[in-house]
Amino acid sequence: MGGLILAIDQGTTGTTSALFDTKGNLKAKVNQEFRQIYPQPGWVEHQLNDIWTSVEDSIQKVLQSGSFDVKQIRAIGITNQRETTAVWEKDSGQALANAIVWQCRRTTPFCQQLKDAGHEPLFQERTGLVLDPYFSGTKLRWLLDNVPGLAQRAQKNEVCFGTIDSFLVSRLTDGQAHVTDVSNASRTLMMNLHTLAWDDELLELLGIPKSLLPEIRPSAEIYGRTRGLRSLPDGIPVCGIAGDQQAALFGQTCFDVGQVKCTYGTGAFVLMNTGGRAVTSKQGLLTTVAWKIGDEVVYALEGSVFVAGAAVQWLRDGLSLISQAAEVEKLARQVDSSEGVIFVPALVGLGAPHWNPNARGVISGITRGTTAAHLARATLEGIAFQVRDVIEAMRKDAQEDIRVMRVDGGAAENDLLLQFQSDILGVDIHRPKIIETTALGAALLAGLAAGIWQDKEEIRNHWEIDQPFAATMTADQVSELLSRWEAAVTRS
Repeated sequence: MGGLILAIDQGTTGTTSALFDTKGNLKAKVNQEFRQIYPQPGWVEHQLNDIWTSVEDSIQKVLQSGSFDVKQIRAIGITNQRETTAVWEKDSGQALANAIVWQCRRTTPFCQQLKDAGHEPLFQERTGLVLDPYFSGTKLRWLLDNVPGLAQRAQKNEVCFGTIDSFLVSRLTDGQAHVTDVSNASRTLMMNLHTLAWDDELLELLGIPKSLLPEIRPSAEIYGRTRGLRSLPDGIPVCGIAGDQQAALFGQTCFDVGQVKCTYGTGAFVLMNTGGRAVTSKQGLLTTVAWKIGDEVVYALEGSVFVAGAAVQWLRDGLSLISQAAEVEKLARQVDSSEGVIFVPALVGLGAPHWNPNARGVISGITRGTTAAHLARATLEGIAFQVRDVIEAMRKDAQEDIRVMRVDGGAAENDLLLQFQSDILGVDIHRPKIIETTALGAALLAGLAAGIWQDKEEIRNHWEIDQPFAATMTADQVSELLSRWEAAVTRS
């Protein structure tokens, strides 16, 4: 039986709507960008109506792109920017404030207060996370403290909190469902990793009423059905949810313990499947829920690099060295090496394994002979160095040997980046034919819930390699590069 699966990939800078057939083939995709709001340095916001408009517009455009019959859509899967924090009115669904984006650093002082009070070990043990402004719990506390009347309305049970998946399910179903899945809930600082339930003690420390929170559900089941939309008919099951990085792990069919993927997007995100074991990191990584399907819970270790593709955007928008992000590889290939130039792209602090919100970008090794091409190459290398730091931490935590890393995301089309990544890691890099693996993961989860596929083994065969990259550098070359990188990081 044929049909289509609609995947909504709600990202940081835009929404991609993608249509997949029942063999997992990508039939069409459309991306719709929306506004980024920067009220002051280090703060990032989105307007929920902008996000919702981008969702409806991208759905309409992807359906029009190939004259697809909307009646063929059998399931809808959602994947999303994860920690971004939204509040809306329970009755009307209307936004009560701008969403605070995962990149936003405004809650740094509150995180420090919690650390100073000695609470970080408890949060880490219960949630697998560190006390960093990245996560949703402190963002929600900030909204309750700073949006006039919000705390009072929350006490009256008039307010819904959610990450963007929750908001989208609510809108798609005309308010029928206030839910999230375990992968998104595990990014909030509020869910207990071991019980998969909201943790009362952590909620008390954060000062958050439980009534605000969505119901935590598995990653593949029917949450509700479409109702009252301009872009879709009523009655289509909304039935797969995973945070973007977990969806990419699923879309890469990393179903076995020890398998690793890296997504190169605005940031770079490395996840390792650790199976039913929630590995506690001693190396500054995060423990997260990858997915829950039926009764099976799969955990992952994660390292988050805050700035990856965003560094290339800075070359484009901040320095005007390129006019389009895709031009960076051509510019970087004008030189054979960065000739000692190192760029630590800590433009919004450093993520795993360093967790330094006060770090700032550093460019070192500049000489009179340094050109735009050297800086472009150093930017790509800086992305790869950060990923390498995460992989080394992962190897130590999981006690797993990593031989292959699967890659996806926009920058995974950059051969120069992937070759350098393979060189400094000493592992093979596999780029799949479908690099929209985040959207694919959402589609696969929705297809499982809708009965299109029976189990994970049936969909494992849908993954195909496009191009492998193998390490070519000598150990001495790698050692010299790493010593320069580590010296530069200490200056950031």
